[in-house]
Amino acid sequence: MEAPAQFNELKKRLAEYYDLNSASAVLGWDQATYMPPGGAAARARQLGTLGKLAQEKLTDPAIGKLLDELRPYEESLAYDSDEASFIRVARRNYQIATLIPPAFVEEVSNHTVMAYQTWASARPENNFAAVRDNLEKTLDYSRRYAEYLQPLDSSYQHIMDALIDLPDYGMRVDTVQGVFAELRAALVPLVKAIKECEPVDDSFLYQSFPGDKQMAFAREVIQKFGYDFQRGRQDPTHHPFATRFSAGDVRITTRVDDHHLGDGVFATFHEAGHGMYEQGINVDFDATPLGGGTSAGVHESQSRTWENIVGRSYAFWEHYYAQLQSIFPDQLKNISLEKFYRAINKVEPSLIRVKADEVTYNLHIMVRFDFELALLEGKLAVKDLPEAWNARYQGDLGVTPPDPKDGAMQDVHWFAGLIGGVFQGYTLGNILGAQFYQTALKSHPEIPSEIAQGKFDTLYGWLRDNIYQHGSKYNAPELIQRVTGGSLDVQPLVNYLYSKYGEIYHLNM
Repeated sequence: MEAPAQFNELKKRLAEYYDLNSASAVLGWDQATYMPPGGAAARARQLGTLGKLAQEKLTDPAIGKLLDELRPYEESLAYDSDEASFIRVARRNYQIATLIPPAFVEEVSNHTVMAYQTWASARPENNFAAVRDNLEKTLDYSRRYAEYLQPLDSSYQHIMDALIDLPDYGMRVDTVQGVFAELRAALVPLVKAIKECEPVDDSFLYQSFPGDKQMAFAREVIQKFGYDFQRGRQDPTHHPFATRFSAGDVRITTRVDDHHLGDGVFATFHEAGHGMYEQGINVDFDATPLGGGTSAGVHESQSRTWENIVGRSYAFWEHYYAQLQSIFPDQLKNISLEKFYRAINKVEPSLIRVKADEVTYNLHIMVRFDFELALLEGKLAVKDLPEAWNARYQGDLGVTPPDPKDGAMQDVHWFAGLIGGVFQGYTLGNILGAQFYQTALKSHPEIPSEIAQGKFDTLYGWLRDNIYQHGSKYNAPELIQRVTGGSLDVQPLVNYLYSKYGEIYHLNM
């Protein structure tokens, strides 16, 4: 059936909206990479203007009229056709956008630009007082945003439900809490058993490892993974991220420590996972509602797969360790592959989420999720956050941040966005990464042996065909069902962690 004129008109109008969003993304990338601090005020105004214009484009009543007129056409198509999916996702995006006043979008955009710039300057100085007022405003904006969204779904029972539902469709506070409780019950005994073992020696990772050499190595690896530098680039930033401007321009950022081997390398693997997802989306979905990853959890599943399941595997280093030794001969000449492998997988409760090992990482997420709830519910005041943070870290992980920089100020998210629905996607991603990888192995059991040969085509191809190419065509629950034949399942991650770390620490569990 030939698409009606209304469909083509809808595509044209929405393309203008996504082009404005892409222009905003370019300015956001520039702010986080090369923009001088003096540009912050003007950048806030520029992004606020673009955000307002984009919101007005998307909420134009003509869009709603076209969507109504296209409903019979949509219903005549197969659910998973590109056209039906386009209309379905566009309708939900329109419903969400019409609940948010354009002036509010502009106001929040202005605020978050300035809040980010303040955080970027204040964090190195351990100056929580400098960000406190901004964070209180962010909390207010977050509550107002959640209130605007309440009419979207009658099943919302908690103020954070809507904030979770947007990045991770179908999830609610109680479902996330249930998933976290199940995972925590499996993690706590594993952490306890490992803490009783002899500590792994990773001291050799903390010496001079020039950042340019780390980055050259990581760049070569991610090209082998499948990241396309003809359609992307990598640049330094305060807090690594990936961003998409189009199918032909998907950029990643990283940071590197000249005195630690691993931070920059694994951060690059992580962001390349995000970047490959975006580069792998069907090019026909560019400037459409389908042209992006489907959820925070699914997106994070890809970054964590390439960073950890692949990048921290023994098979991977069977192939790459000799090369790394040749790059850093003085530092690694007396370090065996086995010792290196154990060191990069050392389990040790720590302060910094992005540097956390696979076993304790999700405990960091649970802390943040609980703080988001407490802040939004009014049970925790922003002024008390550093003290509460320190107490929770001591209770959960047995470590206490010496200062706000490594405590309540360490993550950029609350200082460059909203509070609520921010962090659960990371743990959902760990769960889904293990679940998807287990499914891939059922179809291609040769994947680990190929990784040991430095070959990633089979794994990348499976992920591209089953996940990447679909973009946002399917929501996360639909995609999980299509790929795995089931729903979100904690057990593959638990099995993976117990198997890998049981072997590393010689556990009998």
